[in-house]
Amino acid sequence: MLDFFISSAWAQEAAGPSPQAGMFNIIFLVVLLVLFYFLLIRPQQKRAKEHRKLVEGLQKGDEVMIEGGIMGRITELAESSMTMEISENVEIKVRRQSIASVLPKGTLEKL
Repeated sequence: MLDFFISSAWAQEAAGPSPQAGMFNIIFLVVLLVLFYFLLIRPQQKRAKEHRKLVEGLQKGDEVMIEGGIMGRITELAESSMTMEISENVEIKVRRQSIASVLPKGTLEKL
């Protein structure tokens, strides 16, 4: 009755998936995982290792910049925090993990 809206379905032979298609899917998945590892996971692990090394090597007197862009000189170091002098007689306490970079000696005087 509604044949003019919906075309009639014709019976076809059921063909199962070919063995080559299954193997292709497995190879594609493995290649995708390898690419994901080398492009995303490995570089992130390398950056985290370098940052951990930077934070462990901090010393009193180092000139640093924190993630917010504030620059100063380290006056005190604790296990997970540090006190940083950002101006004359102005000190702030920040987490050690918030250090973005260690500046070359004398950078603060040049600014």
